[in-house]
Amino acid sequence: MENIREDMRDLRRDFNYGTLDAKDVPSNPFELLKTWLDDAIQLKIKDANAFVLSTSINNQPDSRVVLIRDITDNAIHFYTNYGSKKASELASNPKGAVNIFWPDMDRQIRMKVEVKKLDEKLSDDYFKTRPRASQIGAWASIQSKELESRQKLEDKLLELEKQFEGLEVPRPDFWGGFELVPTYFEFWQGRPSRLHDRIIYEGEAGVWLTKRLYP
Repeated sequence: MENIREDMRDLRRDFNYGTLDAKDVPSNPFELLKTWLDDAIQLKIKDANAFVLSTSINNQPDSRVVLIRDITDNAIHFYTNYGSKKASELASNPKGAVNIFWPDMDRQIRMKVEVKKLDEKLSDDYFKTRPRASQIGAWASIQSKELESRQKLEDKLLELEKQFEGLEVPRPDFWGGFELVPTYFEFWQGRPSRLHDRIIYEGEAGVWLTKRLYP
């Protein structure tokens, strides 16, 4: 603990997993996103589908880690309690930022996104795939609200387990999905000596334009 400042200063490594050249990237950034995500899954990287979602209201940014649960041709889906702090912030300002980081591959993806609620049927379909304990947990949590004790939460779980015993657990109307539609991508591939590869995609009139940035 006494040497934490020196340790942090000297904590460094070189990046040498791979390269990223503009001539090799696909015209659609979602293809590269899916390829990199699949690479992370195949390498069995822990929580390969995790990303940081940043929101902002009243000039006050906030961030948290959530999980990608689906990728379509133009959007990313994640699920949460609609009463949560992040959901409230997205309702006030439906624009956000996404950061995915896979240190084992020296890769990072940044996005600017526009956000809207998913169709209820998609939320219903996904909820049915969740483990039963997670389904009941969704009913038990008043997400982001103050909880006076862990015991109160566990008591609520027991009550709900009895309530739904022998029954299919329905999706709560306060729980569901969001669709993140990117308007900007940056794909970052770490390189030796901090001379990283950075390729960006910017959407314009339905067409993605690519550029290389200085590291």
